[in-house]
This record gives sequence, structure tokens and C-alpha cells, in this order.
Amino acid sequence: MAKRVYIDEEECIGCGSCEAICPEVFQLDSSSGKAKVIKPPEGSEEQLIEEAIEACPVSCISWEE
Repeated sequence: MAKRVYIDEEECIGCGSCEAICPEVFQLDSSSGKAKVIKPPEGSEEQLIEEAIEACPVSCISWEE
């Protein structure tokens, strides 16, 4: 089973760091002000997603199996 990236929207503070690092996968939702996954990650984006996970100040981004 492929890995999926998950955002705990309850914990997200909408700082935008994930979107700045990997806008192909993350986007801030204009209505909620929280980040969301806009498309499944591709292999080439995994390193950027890892950077976004590390940069998140509230650690609300993770991988799910």
C-alpha cells in the first residue's frame, strides 16, 4: 500500500510553511485558513513533503500507510 500524506486540520494553524515548501501537494484552504492536501504525492515530491513535515511548527503533517 502506498504512503499518503495526512494533515490533522484540528492542529493546523495555517502558517503556510507546507504550501511554501511544496505547493504541488499542499494548499491553504481560503474558507478554513488551514492547510489541505490537494493531490496525492508522487515519488519526486517525497523529499519536499519530508521538509514540510519537519518545518511544520505544530507537527500536524504525517505519513499514513
